[in-house]
Amino acid sequence: MGKNEMKVIFESCSENESFARMVIAAFAARLDPTLEELADIKTAVSEAVTNSIIHGYGGGEGSIEMRGMIDGMEVTVEIVDFGVGIEDIPKAMEPMFTTRPDIDRSGMGFAFMEAFMDELKVESEPGKGTKVCMKKRLSEV
Repeated sequence: MGKNEMKVIFESCSENESFARMVIAAFAARLDPTLEELADIKTAVSEAVTNSIIHGYGGGEGSIEMRGMIDGMEVTVEIVDFGVGIEDIPKAMEPMFTTRPDIDRSGMGFAFMEAFMDELKVESEPGKGTKVCMKKRLSEV
């Protein structure tokens, strides 16, 4: 299938979470993923973008960069924010851990990303931001 790349930068507002889902779905569509594979990718992107909005920027203003790469039948997605960063990544990745107990359904974002994608890597530096890199290998038709 070859290689392809894209990059989109958008504001950290909740309305752009669905925009990010649609962009990555359109980008991955050329590989003819199954509905389940596409739903997995969209859900993982949704969780990563939501984390950036809520935790990275605390609901405030900032930009989020989404990069997509296709290499053969593998889709790689990077979600990058320039927010507060994560002090303890292993702790943050524990199911049910949250820095925002006031928000319903919090503490499961990284668990969902791990469940729906084949690989998950998180890099962060407090005060500088976070990069979430996820990979999904699609089945060949």
